[in-house]
Amino acid sequence: MRERGHAVDILGVRVDDVTYAEALGTLRQAIEQRAPHIVTTPNPEFIMLARRDAAFRAVLNRAALNIPDGIGLVLAARLAGDRLRAHVQGTDLVLMLADESAARGERWFLLGGFGQVAERAAAALSARFPGLVIAGALSGSPLPSDDEAMRARIRAAGRVDVLLVAYGAPKQEDWLDRNLAELRIPVGIGVGGVFNYLSGEAVRAPGWVRRIHLEWLHRLITQPWRWRRQLALPAFGALALAHAVRRRLGP
Repeated sequence: MRERGHAVDILGVRVDDVTYAEALGTLRQAIEQRAPHIVTTPNPEFIMLARRDAAFRAVLNRAALNIPDGIGLVLAARLAGDRLRAHVQGTDLVLMLADESAARGERWFLLGGFGQVAERAAAALSARFPGLVIAGALSGSPLPSDDEAMRARIRAAGRVDVLLVAYGAPKQEDWLDRNLAELRIPVGIGVGGVFNYLSGEAVRAPGWVRRIHLEWLHRLITQPWRWRRQLALPAFGALALAHAVRRRLGP
C-alpha cells in the first residue's frame, strides 16, 4: 500500500492532499495488491457531522484515503496557511476509475440507494464503460444487524475489485469500516448521491458550474429539500475562519 503523503487537518478531520492522478494511483495499487482501501469524500457537511459524532470522526481518520471533495475544504486549508492542491470530486473520481477498470475488465459491485437506483446506475455504467464488469447491484441495508447477509450477497457475486456504497454519511462510511476488510475487497468508496447522477434520478451541475466550484449551489436549487443540510455551510465557514485566525496569530 502506498505510503500516505501530506494531509491537512480540517477541524479535526484528516483530508489528504492528493490530485486526481495521485488518488487513482493509490486505488490502482490497492487493486493490484488486493489491499482493502476505504475511500471517503469529505465536504463541509461531513466535517460538521464529524464534530458532533466522535465515532464518525474516528472512522474518517482511519480511512485509507479522504479526498477533498468539497471546495470549502480547499478554501479552509488556504485560510489556515496550508494547502490542498486540488478539488477532487468523488463523482469524477468514480468515473475516472470506471474508465481504467473497463480497460482491465475489473469487477464492480454497487450497494445502496433507494429502490432500483443501484441497478439503474449499474446499467448506466455498463453502457458508458464497455468492458467494466458489474458483478452485482442491490439496495441492501446499512444496518449492522444485516451485515452478515449483505456480505453473503456480495461474496456470492465472486471476485469484486471495487465496491461503491451509497447510504449517505455516516452510514456508508460506517458500513465500509465494519465490512470491507472482512470482504477483502481492495477498494470501497462511500459515494453518497453518485448513483442518483449515474441513473438519471438527479441532474449534475453543468461543467461550467463545476469549474467555478458552485456545484453546491446548483444542488440546492435543483434539490431544495437539501436546504437543512446546507445550513452546515455557514457554520463551517465561521469555524474555519476562527481556526485560521487562531493559527495565524499563534499561541
